[in-house]
Amino acid sequence: MASTTILRGSVVAMIALTVAGCAGRYVSPLAPPPYRAELPTSYDRTWRAIVKALAVKNVPLRAVARDSGVIASDDIVAPIGLYADCGRLGDERLEGEAIVSYTLFATANGSATSVQVNAKARTQAHRKGGSGKLRPTPVYQCASTGRFELNLIDAVRELVRD
Repeated sequence: MASTTILRGSVVAMIALTVAGCAGRYVSPLAPPPYRAELPTSYDRTWRAIVKALAVKNVPLRAVARDSGVIASDDIVAPIGLYADCGRLGDERLEGEAIVSYTLFATANGSATSVQVNAKARTQAHRKGGSGKLRPTPVYQCASTGRFELNLIDAVRELVRD
């Protein structure tokens, strides 16, 4: 009796390992560090430029706290690859839509202002490569491509110069 239980357990384990071995492995992207920039202007001028740049980009905001220098965006839906790198399943890159949100921190640093942008992203609907329709599950964590952060800081630098 015990030997048949062990045999059945071994067979089930072998089947599970075989199925798991055939499935594509998820390879998550490496998360970059937060984006940091130093702007050679006063805190007030930089703050106004950040708010204006976010308004021009039509970024929905969840929280704005000027006294603490924090701005949190609401979720932004973007194509995977634009603002978020969601990794691969096997050899195929994930495609579809990602939900991305950003938190900006501005700090006065003498006559300059330090700005840090943190990003958080996950898949909303994805598929493996160009195959099939988009699926909402499973949800995979994504990393920022850095494109949004760089474009935002470039826009702020332009607005500060004016």
